[in-house]
Amino acid sequence: MAAPEEQELSQEQTEKLLQFQDLTGIESMDQCRRTLEQHNWNIEAAVQDRLNEQEGVPSVFNPPPSRPLQVNTADNRVYSYIVSRPQPRGLLGWGYYLIMLPFRFTYYTLLDIFRFALRFIRPDPRGRVTDPVGDVVSFIHSFEEKYGRSHPVFYQGTYSQALNDAKRELRFLLVYLHGDDHQDTDEFCRNTLCTEEVLNFVNARMLFWACSSSRPEGYRVSQALRENTYPFLAMIMLKDRKMTVVGRLEGLIQPEDLINQLTFIMEANQTYLVSERMEREERNQTQALRQQQDEAYLASLRADQEKDRKKREEEEQRRREEEMARQNVLAEERRQRTLQEEKERKSECLPPEPPLDDPDSVKIVFKLPNDSRVERRFLFTQSLTVIHDFLFSLKETPEKFQIVTNFPRRVLPCLPTEAQPNPPTLKEAGLSRSEVLFVQDLTDD
Repeated sequence: MAAPEEQELSQEQTEKLLQFQDLTGIESMDQCRRTLEQHNWNIEAAVQDRLNEQEGVPSVFNPPPSRPLQVNTADNRVYSYIVSRPQPRGLLGWGYYLIMLPFRFTYYTLLDIFRFALRFIRPDPRGRVTDPVGDVVSFIHSFEEKYGRSHPVFYQGTYSQALNDAKRELRFLLVYLHGDDHQDTDEFCRNTLCTEEVLNFVNARMLFWACSSSRPEGYRVSQALRENTYPFLAMIMLKDRKMTVVGRLEGLIQPEDLINQLTFIMEANQTYLVSERMEREERNQTQALRQQQDEAYLASLRADQEKDRKKREEEEQRRREEEMARQNVLAEERRQRTLQEEKERKSECLPPEPPLDDPDSVKIVFKLPNDSRVERRFLFTQSLTVIHDFLFSLKETPEKFQIVTNFPRRVLPCLPTEAQPNPPTLKEAGLSRSEVLFVQDLTDD
Protein backbone atom coordinates (compact mmCIF):
# COMPACT_ATOMS: atom_id res chain seq x y z
CA MET A 1 0.00 0.00 0.00
CA ALA A 2 1.49 3.34 -1.02
CA ALA A 3 2.54 5.78 1.69
CA PRO A 4 0.34 8.87 1.99
CA GLU A 5 1.73 12.02 0.46
CA GLU A 6 2.85 14.82 2.76
CA GLN A 7 0.30 17.57 3.26
CA GLU A 8 1.08 20.69 1.27
CA LEU A 9 2.13 23.72 3.30
CA SER A 10 0.17 26.92 3.42
CA GLN A 11 1.80 30.21 2.52
CA GLU A 12 2.07 31.16 6.19
CA GLN A 13 3.69 27.82 7.07
CA THR A 14 6.13 28.17 4.17
CA GLU A 15 7.15 31.62 5.39
CA LYS A 16 7.66 30.27 8.93
CA LEU A 17 9.68 27.37 7.53
CA LEU A 18 12.04 29.70 5.64
CA GLN A 19 12.27 32.09 8.59
CA PHE A 20 13.08 29.22 10.98
CA GLN A 21 15.81 27.98 8.63
CA ASP A 22 17.35 31.47 8.45
CA LEU A 23 17.30 31.85 12.24
CA THR A 24 18.73 28.43 13.10
CA GLY A 25 21.02 27.74 10.13
CA ILE A 26 19.67 24.19 9.70
CA GLU A 27 20.27 23.08 6.11
CA SER A 28 17.73 20.24 5.98
CA MET A 29 14.24 21.53 5.19
CA ASP A 30 12.76 18.21 6.41
CA GLN A 31 14.37 18.67 9.81
CA CYS A 32 13.09 22.27 9.99
CA ARG A 33 9.59 21.12 9.15
CA ARG A 34 9.65 18.28 11.75
CA THR A 35 10.84 20.71 14.42
CA LEU A 36 8.11 23.23 13.64
CA GLU A 37 5.45 20.51 13.54
CA GLN A 38 6.58 19.34 17.00
CA HIS A 39 5.96 22.89 18.24
CA ASN A 40 2.62 23.24 16.38
CA TRP A 41 4.24 25.74 13.97
CA ASN A 42 5.07 28.07 16.85
CA ILE A 43 8.29 29.55 15.50
CA GLU A 44 9.27 31.30 18.75
CA ALA A 45 9.04 28.11 20.78
CA ALA A 46 10.87 26.13 18.09
CA VAL A 47 13.72 28.66 17.88
CA GLN A 48 14.04 28.85 21.67
CA ASP A 49 14.12 25.06 21.96
CA ARG A 50 16.77 24.92 19.23
CA LEU A 51 18.87 27.54 21.03
CA ASN A 52 18.51 25.63 24.28
CA GLU A 53 19.82 22.48 22.58
CA GLN A 54 22.81 24.38 21.16
CA GLU A 55 23.60 25.74 24.63
CA GLY A 56 23.65 22.24 26.09
CA VAL A 57 20.13 22.35 27.55
CA PRO A 58 18.15 19.23 26.58
CA SER A 59 15.20 19.61 24.26
CA VAL A 60 11.77 19.02 25.69
CA PHE A 61 11.20 16.53 22.88
CA ASN A 62 14.31 14.58 23.87
CA PRO A 63 14.52 14.91 27.66
CA PRO A 64 17.48 13.44 29.55
CA PRO A 65 17.01 10.22 31.51
CA SER A 66 18.36 11.82 34.68
CA ARG A 67 16.17 13.34 37.39
CA PRO A 68 15.14 17.00 36.94
CA LEU A 69 16.91 19.71 38.90
CA GLN A 70 15.41 19.99 42.38
CA VAL A 71 14.77 23.32 44.13
CA ASN A 72 15.21 23.70 47.85
CA THR A 73 12.06 25.34 49.27
CA ALA A 74 12.57 24.28 52.87
CA ASP A 75 15.17 26.91 53.79
CA ASN A 76 14.00 28.70 56.96
CA ARG A 77 15.95 31.80 55.93
CA VAL A 78 13.70 32.50 52.90
CA TYR A 79 12.71 36.14 52.79
CA SER A 80 8.93 36.43 52.48
CA TYR A 81 7.04 39.63 51.67
CA ILE A 82 3.26 39.51 51.49
CA VAL A 83 1.16 42.49 50.48
CA SER A 84 -2.29 42.33 52.05
CA ARG A 85 -5.31 43.83 50.36
CA PRO A 86 -6.19 47.30 51.71
CA GLN A 87 -8.76 47.39 54.48
CA PRO A 88 -12.12 49.07 53.74
CA ARG A 89 -12.39 52.75 54.68
CA GLY A 90 -15.38 54.60 55.99
CA LEU A 91 -18.84 53.40 56.83
CA LEU A 92 -19.69 52.76 53.18
CA GLY A 93 -16.60 50.62 52.67
CA TRP A 94 -17.09 48.60 55.81
CA GLY A 95 -20.77 48.20 55.07
CA TYR A 96 -20.06 46.85 51.58
CA TYR A 97 -17.36 44.56 53.01
CA LEU A 98 -19.66 43.13 55.69
CA ILE A 99 -22.53 42.63 53.25
CA MET A 100 -20.30 40.78 50.73
CA LEU A 101 -18.40 38.77 53.34
CA PRO A 102 -20.93 35.90 53.73
CA PHE A 103 -21.44 35.72 49.96
CA ARG A 104 -17.70 35.53 49.35
CA PHE A 105 -17.26 32.97 52.11
CA THR A 106 -20.09 30.85 50.74
CA TYR A 107 -18.82 31.17 47.14
CA TYR A 108 -15.23 30.16 47.88
CA THR A 109 -16.33 27.37 50.23
CA LEU A 110 -18.66 25.86 47.65
CA LEU A 111 -16.00 26.31 44.96
CA ASP A 112 -13.42 24.45 47.05
CA ILE A 113 -15.92 21.65 47.78
CA PHE A 114 -16.79 21.40 44.11
CA ARG A 115 -13.13 21.24 43.08
CA PHE A 116 -12.41 18.65 45.75
CA ALA A 117 -15.32 16.46 44.60
CA LEU A 118 -14.38 16.95 40.96
CA ARG A 119 -10.98 15.38 41.61
CA PHE A 120 -12.63 12.03 42.31
CA ILE A 121 -14.72 12.22 39.15
CA ARG A 122 -12.18 13.65 36.70
CA PRO A 123 -8.51 14.05 37.55
CA ASP A 124 -7.08 17.54 37.18
CA PRO A 125 -5.73 17.76 33.59
CA ARG A 126 -3.06 20.14 34.84
CA GLY A 127 -1.42 17.30 36.72
CA ARG A 128 -0.09 15.79 33.49
CA VAL A 129 2.61 17.84 31.74
CA THR A 130 2.89 16.84 28.10
CA ASP A 131 4.15 20.02 26.39
CA PRO A 132 5.95 22.26 28.90
CA VAL A 133 7.44 24.54 26.24
CA GLY A 134 4.05 24.85 24.60
CA ASP A 135 2.52 25.84 27.96
CA VAL A 136 5.09 28.59 28.45
CA VAL A 137 4.87 29.92 24.90
CA SER A 138 1.06 29.83 24.97
CA PHE A 139 1.09 31.89 28.18
CA ILE A 140 3.50 34.42 26.64
CA HIS A 141 1.22 34.85 23.61
CA SER A 142 -1.91 35.32 25.73
CA PHE A 143 -0.02 37.75 27.99
CA GLU A 144 1.12 39.85 25.04
CA GLU A 145 -2.34 39.84 23.48
CA LYS A 146 -3.78 41.26 26.71
CA TYR A 147 -0.99 43.50 28.04
CA GLY A 148 1.20 44.23 25.01
CA ARG A 149 4.81 43.40 24.21
CA SER A 150 6.35 45.85 26.67
CA HIS A 151 7.27 43.49 29.51
CA PRO A 152 10.38 41.82 30.97
CA VAL A 153 11.94 39.28 28.62
CA PHE A 154 10.26 35.95 29.25
CA TYR A 155 12.46 32.86 29.26
CA GLN A 156 11.06 30.77 26.42
CA GLY A 157 11.75 27.34 27.80
CA THR A 158 10.73 24.99 30.55
CA TYR A 159 11.12 25.69 34.25
CA SER A 160 13.85 23.05 34.48
CA GLN A 161 15.75 24.61 31.59
CA ALA A 162 15.54 28.03 33.26
CA LEU A 163 16.91 26.53 36.49
CA ASN A 164 19.77 24.89 34.60
CA ASP A 165 20.68 28.13 32.82
CA ALA A 166 20.56 30.13 36.08
CA LYS A 167 22.75 27.54 37.77
CA ARG A 168 25.24 27.41 34.91
CA GLU A 169 25.45 31.19 34.54
CA LEU A 170 25.29 31.88 38.33
CA ARG A 171 22.41 34.32 37.93
CA PHE A 172 19.24 35.06 39.86
CA LEU A 173 16.05 33.52 38.48
CA LEU A 174 12.79 35.37 39.07
CA VAL A 175 9.72 33.09 38.73
CA TYR A 176 6.29 34.63 38.20
CA LEU A 177 3.14 32.52 38.58
CA HIS A 178 0.17 34.08 36.86
CA GLY A 179 -3.29 33.54 38.38
CA ASP A 180 -5.78 34.08 35.57
CA ASP A 181 -8.83 34.37 37.81
CA HIS A 182 -7.31 36.33 40.67
CA GLN A 183 -8.70 39.81 41.22
CA ASP A 184 -5.27 41.47 41.55
CA THR A 185 -3.61 39.86 38.52
CA ASP A 186 -4.77 42.37 35.93
CA GLU A 187 -3.72 45.42 37.97
CA PHE A 188 -0.33 43.86 38.81
CA CYS A 189 0.46 43.07 35.18
CA ARG A 190 -0.60 46.49 33.86
CA ASN A 191 0.68 48.79 36.60
CA THR A 192 3.68 46.89 37.97
CA LEU A 193 5.12 44.15 35.77
CA CYS A 194 4.90 46.04 32.47
CA THR A 195 6.23 49.36 33.73
CA GLU A 196 9.46 50.59 32.22
CA GLU A 197 11.41 50.74 35.51
CA VAL A 198 10.52 47.13 36.42
CA LEU A 199 11.17 45.98 32.86
CA ASN A 200 14.67 47.53 32.77
CA PHE A 201 15.51 46.36 36.30
CA VAL A 202 14.58 42.72 35.67
CA ASN A 203 16.16 42.49 32.22
CA ALA A 204 19.50 43.83 33.45
CA ARG A 205 19.88 41.70 36.58
CA MET A 206 18.22 38.29 36.29
CA LEU A 207 16.48 35.63 34.22
CA PHE A 208 12.70 35.89 34.20
CA TRP A 209 10.45 32.83 33.83
CA ALA A 210 6.68 33.00 33.93
CA CYS A 211 3.70 30.76 33.32
CA SER A 212 0.04 30.56 34.19
CA SER A 213 -1.00 28.20 36.99
CA SER A 214 -3.92 27.14 34.82
CA ARG A 215 -1.50 25.38 32.48
CA PRO A 216 0.18 22.06 33.41
CA GLU A 217 3.72 23.46 33.49
CA GLY A 218 2.70 26.43 35.63
CA TYR A 219 0.57 24.24 37.88
CA ARG A 220 3.50 21.86 38.42
CA VAL A 221 5.72 24.78 39.44
CA SER A 222 3.01 26.18 41.75
CA GLN A 223 2.81 22.80 43.50
CA ALA A 224 6.59 22.84 43.96
CA LEU A 225 6.79 26.43 45.24
CA ARG A 226 3.54 26.25 47.25
CA GLU A 227 2.28 29.81 46.70
CA ASN A 228 -0.35 31.26 49.03
CA THR A 229 -1.87 33.91 46.82
CA TYR A 230 -1.43 35.75 43.55
CA PRO A 231 0.39 37.54 42.09
CA PHE A 232 3.31 35.33 43.19
CA LEU A 233 7.02 35.93 42.60
CA ALA A 234 9.88 33.72 43.77
CA MET A 235 13.59 34.52 43.61
CA ILE A 236 15.75 31.42 43.05
CA MET A 237 19.55 31.16 43.02
CA LEU A 238 22.38 28.70 43.56
CA LYS A 239 23.00 28.61 47.29
CA ASP A 240 25.15 26.03 49.07
CA ARG A 241 25.40 24.17 45.71
CA LYS A 242 21.59 23.80 45.50
CA MET A 243 19.01 25.84 43.63
CA THR A 244 17.20 27.52 46.52
CA VAL A 245 14.24 29.85 46.89
CA VAL A 246 15.68 32.89 48.70
CA GLY A 247 12.75 35.25 48.37
CA ARG A 248 8.94 35.13 48.04
CA LEU A 249 6.82 38.13 47.06
CA GLU A 250 3.03 37.65 47.18
CA GLY A 251 0.17 39.99 46.64
CA LEU A 252 -0.39 43.23 44.75
CA ILE A 253 2.96 44.99 45.00
CA GLN A 254 3.74 48.39 43.51
CA PRO A 255 6.64 48.95 41.05
CA GLU A 256 8.91 50.89 43.40
CA ASP A 257 8.22 48.48 46.23
CA LEU A 258 8.91 45.50 43.94
CA ILE A 259 12.27 46.91 42.86
CA ASN A 260 13.20 47.66 46.48
CA GLN A 261 12.27 44.15 47.62
CA LEU A 262 14.15 42.47 44.76
CA THR A 263 17.19 44.65 45.43
CA PHE A 264 17.11 43.74 49.11
CA ILE A 265 16.89 40.02 48.30
CA MET A 266 19.77 40.24 45.80
CA GLU A 267 22.02 42.22 48.15
CA ALA A 268 21.29 39.86 51.03
CA ASN A 269 22.27 36.83 48.93
CA GLN A 270 24.94 38.29 46.68
CA THR A 271 27.70 36.87 48.89
CA TYR A 272 26.53 33.34 48.09
CA LEU A 273 26.89 33.95 44.36
CA VAL A 274 30.29 35.58 44.86
CA SER A 275 31.39 32.64 46.97
CA GLU A 276 30.07 30.18 44.39
CA ARG A 277 31.85 32.07 41.60
CA MET A 278 35.10 31.94 43.57
CA GLU A 279 34.64 28.22 44.28
CA ARG A 280 33.81 27.54 40.63
CA GLU A 281 36.85 29.54 39.51
CA GLU A 282 38.99 27.65 42.01
CA ARG A 283 37.57 24.35 40.73
CA ASN A 284 38.24 25.41 37.15
CA GLN A 285 41.81 26.39 38.03
CA THR A 286 42.31 23.14 39.91
CA GLN A 287 40.87 21.23 36.98
CA ALA A 288 43.07 23.17 34.55
CA LEU A 289 46.13 22.52 36.75
CA ARG A 290 45.25 18.84 36.99
CA GLN A 291 44.78 18.72 33.23
CA GLN A 292 48.18 20.36 32.73
CA GLN A 293 49.74 17.89 35.14
CA ASP A 294 48.04 15.01 33.34
CA GLU A 295 49.24 16.32 29.99
CA ALA A 296 52.79 16.73 31.36
CA TYR A 297 52.65 13.23 32.81
CA LEU A 298 51.37 11.81 29.52
CA ALA A 299 54.08 13.68 27.61
CA SER A 300 56.73 12.30 30.00
CA LEU A 301 55.20 8.86 29.73
CA ARG A 302 55.20 9.06 25.93
CA ALA A 303 58.84 10.24 26.00
CA ASP A 304 59.80 7.31 28.25
CA GLN A 305 57.86 4.92 26.05
CA GLU A 306 59.58 6.34 22.98
CA LYS A 307 62.96 6.01 24.69
CA ASP A 308 62.17 2.40 25.64
CA ARG A 309 60.99 1.71 22.10
CA LYS A 310 64.19 3.09 20.60
CA LYS A 311 66.23 1.13 23.12
CA ARG A 312 64.37 -2.05 22.23
CA GLU A 313 64.82 -1.34 18.53
CA GLU A 314 68.54 -0.71 19.02
CA GLU A 315 68.89 -3.91 21.05
CA GLU A 316 66.91 -5.80 18.43
CA GLN A 317 69.06 -4.28 15.66
CA ARG A 318 72.24 -5.18 17.55
CA ARG A 319 70.94 -8.70 18.13
CA ARG A 320 70.11 -9.06 14.43
CA GLU A 321 73.55 -7.77 13.45
CA GLU A 322 75.25 -10.14 15.88
CA GLU A 323 73.15 -13.01 14.59
CA MET A 324 73.91 -12.02 11.00
CA ALA A 325 77.63 -11.80 11.80
CA ARG A 326 77.50 -15.20 13.46
CA GLN A 327 75.68 -16.67 10.47
CA ASN A 328 78.26 -15.07 8.15
CA VAL A 329 81.10 -16.60 10.18
CA LEU A 330 79.43 -20.00 10.07
CA ALA A 331 78.78 -19.63 6.34
CA GLU A 332 82.41 -18.62 5.76
CA GLU A 333 83.61 -21.58 7.79
CA ARG A 334 81.39 -23.92 5.78
CA ARG A 335 82.61 -22.34 2.56
CA GLN A 336 86.24 -22.72 3.60
CA ARG A 337 85.69 -26.36 4.53
CA THR A 338 83.98 -27.00 1.22
CA LEU A 339 86.80 -25.22 -0.61
CA GLN A 340 89.43 -27.22 1.24
CA GLU A 341 87.62 -30.45 0.49
CA GLU A 342 87.44 -29.44 -3.17
CA LYS A 343 91.20 -28.69 -3.23
CA GLU A 344 91.96 -32.08 -1.69
CA ARG A 345 89.70 -33.80 -4.22
CA LYS A 346 91.39 -31.99 -7.12
CA SER A 347 94.82 -32.86 -5.74
CA GLU A 348 93.90 -36.54 -5.49
CA CYS A 349 92.60 -36.57 -9.07
CA LEU A 350 95.72 -35.03 -10.61
CA PRO A 351 97.71 -37.29 -12.96
CA PRO A 352 101.26 -38.11 -11.82
CA GLU A 353 104.06 -35.76 -12.72
CA PRO A 354 106.05 -37.10 -15.76
CA PRO A 355 109.75 -37.93 -15.32
CA LEU A 356 112.39 -35.35 -16.06
CA ASP A 357 113.68 -37.17 -19.18
CA ASP A 358 110.23 -37.64 -20.76
CA PRO A 359 110.45 -36.08 -24.25
CA ASP A 360 106.74 -35.07 -24.12
CA SER A 361 107.06 -33.27 -20.84
CA VAL A 362 106.68 -29.54 -20.36
CA LYS A 363 108.35 -27.69 -17.52
CA ILE A 364 106.20 -24.84 -16.23
CA VAL A 365 107.10 -22.31 -13.58
CA PHE A 366 104.04 -20.63 -12.03
CA LYS A 367 104.41 -17.19 -10.46
CA LEU A 368 101.71 -16.82 -7.80
CA PRO A 369 100.06 -13.53 -6.68
CA ASN A 370 102.02 -13.61 -3.41
CA ASP A 371 105.28 -13.58 -5.46
CA SER A 372 106.06 -17.20 -4.62
CA ARG A 373 107.01 -19.66 -7.38
CA VAL A 374 105.83 -23.20 -8.01
CA GLU A 375 107.36 -25.57 -10.59
CA ARG A 376 105.91 -28.76 -12.09
CA ARG A 377 106.12 -30.88 -15.24
CA PHE A 378 103.14 -31.74 -17.44
CA LEU A 379 102.64 -33.62 -20.69
CA PHE A 380 101.95 -31.88 -24.00
CA THR A 381 98.97 -34.16 -24.46
CA GLN A 382 97.32 -33.13 -21.18
CA SER A 383 94.47 -30.58 -21.13
CA LEU A 384 94.91 -27.08 -19.75
CA THR A 385 92.34 -28.14 -17.14
CA VAL A 386 95.08 -30.21 -15.46
CA ILE A 387 97.17 -27.05 -15.01
CA HIS A 388 94.18 -25.27 -13.47
CA ASP A 389 93.39 -28.19 -11.14
CA PHE A 390 97.03 -28.32 -10.01
CA LEU A 391 97.08 -24.65 -9.14
CA PHE A 392 93.65 -24.86 -7.50
CA SER A 393 94.86 -27.62 -5.17
CA LEU A 394 97.65 -25.40 -3.79
CA LYS A 395 97.06 -23.58 -0.51
CA GLU A 396 98.80 -20.43 -1.79
CA THR A 397 96.54 -20.12 -4.80
CA PRO A 398 93.54 -17.77 -4.54
CA GLU A 399 90.03 -19.15 -4.78
CA LYS A 400 89.42 -17.63 -8.20
CA PHE A 401 92.21 -17.04 -10.68
CA GLN A 402 93.24 -17.12 -14.33
CA ILE A 403 96.50 -18.20 -15.98
CA VAL A 404 98.22 -15.65 -18.21
CA THR A 405 101.23 -15.97 -20.50
CA ASN A 406 103.83 -13.23 -20.38
CA PHE A 407 104.63 -12.63 -24.08
CA PRO A 408 102.50 -12.37 -25.98
CA ARG A 409 100.09 -11.70 -23.13
CA ARG A 410 97.02 -13.95 -23.32
CA VAL A 411 94.74 -15.78 -20.96
CA LEU A 412 94.81 -19.55 -21.29
CA PRO A 413 91.34 -21.12 -21.64
CA CYS A 414 91.71 -23.66 -18.82
CA LEU A 415 88.04 -24.10 -17.99
CA PRO A 416 85.27 -25.36 -20.27
CA THR A 417 82.80 -22.84 -21.69
CA GLU A 418 79.71 -23.04 -23.87
CA ALA A 419 81.74 -22.06 -26.89
CA GLN A 420 84.62 -24.43 -25.98
CA PRO A 421 83.39 -27.27 -23.76
CA ASN A 422 86.75 -29.14 -24.06
CA PRO A 423 89.73 -26.92 -23.23
CA PRO A 424 92.79 -27.40 -25.53
CA THR A 425 95.91 -29.39 -24.65
CA LEU A 426 99.15 -27.77 -23.74
CA LYS A 427 100.45 -28.43 -27.26
CA GLU A 428 97.32 -26.99 -28.86
CA ALA A 429 97.70 -23.96 -26.61
CA GLY A 430 101.14 -23.38 -28.13
CA LEU A 431 103.21 -23.92 -24.99
CA SER A 432 106.93 -24.76 -25.35
CA ARG A 433 108.96 -27.22 -23.32
CA SER A 434 109.78 -24.57 -20.75
CA GLU A 435 107.28 -21.88 -19.80
CA VAL A 436 106.73 -19.23 -17.17
CA LEU A 437 103.04 -18.56 -16.47
CA PHE A 438 101.45 -15.95 -14.21
CA VAL A 439 98.57 -16.65 -11.89
CA GLN A 440 96.21 -13.61 -11.70
CA ASP A 441 93.91 -13.29 -8.67
CA LEU A 442 90.20 -12.86 -9.59
CA THR A 443 88.73 -13.22 -6.09
CA ASP A 444 87.79 -9.52 -5.77
CA ASP A 445 86.14 -9.56 -9.18
